[in-house]
Amino acid sequence: MAPTPAELRSWLGSQIRHRVVGPDADVRHTELFDTDEPGWFDDDAPIRRVHADASMFIGGMRALLFQSLHPLAMAGVAQHSDYRADPWGRLQRTADFLAATTFGPTSEAQRAVDVVHRVHQRVVGTSSDGRPYAANDPHLLHWVHIAELDSFLAAHDRFGLQPLLGSERDRYVAETAVVARALGVEHPPETEDELRQHLRTFRPELRGTREAHDAARYLIIQPPLPLAARAPYGLICAAAVALMPAWTRLSLRLPWLPVTEAAVLRPAGELVTRTLRWALPTD
Repeated sequence: MAPTPAELRSWLGSQIRHRVVGPDADVRHTELFDTDEPGWFDDDAPIRRVHADASMFIGGMRALLFQSLHPLAMAGVAQHSDYRADPWGRLQRTADFLAATTFGPTSEAQRAVDVVHRVHQRVVGTSSDGRPYAANDPHLLHWVHIAELDSFLAAHDRFGLQPLLGSERDRYVAETAVVARALGVEHPPETEDELRQHLRTFRPELRGTREAHDAARYLIIQPPLPLAARAPYGLICAAAVALMPAWTRLSLRLPWLPVTEAAVLRPAGELVTRTLRWALPTD
């Protein structure tokens, strides 16, 4: 007997929450949402609208690809991250950080930041070109922040249910700066124009390294996923690649097929975000 739409929706939602949030999803939801303690942002804050939207799945994938273009940031990931051995654990930790700082009470937001600081203290070393790096370096933190911010905005603009308009865009950038400063970023952008300026400043430092190529190949071609999950994951990856700036494609050895992207990949991204939004209702 075929499952009803309600049963299918419940099953799909639980599968996604288990993968993205972890086995204690219900407990974590209570800790973050069932509290009277205020958080860092108001209920109507643009950061909450963006970070609650299904487009974050695509924005998060784009952010990982974009961030990998900085050789020192990528060296830290390659030498210290367990993204190959435990990719779901890494995803869950990232999702938890975003949820805690965006939606959680102040105590949980600060706890999430403190955890990141402690982890980053151990992420130090030397890149393949001989340069030292440290994950708590404000300069590298700055790059990671703006690459993530640009990716979330790009995905929400294209696939979000309610794209940000007018002053909401600058307000979103300013709100993400609150989290960035807590992490140690010095002078994060406060407006969209400043974000574009900061991205241009970093561009001479960016290039595709062997570690970046390996990460992109693993994320896009060799993810550790069951067969049933391969198709929707492939759509998320394809949509993320379609949103990457044209100049990044050669550096990361990503395809650039503008006609195909306009005709197929972006509509496919709309399909997968609509499906995720259906499976994970926010009201």
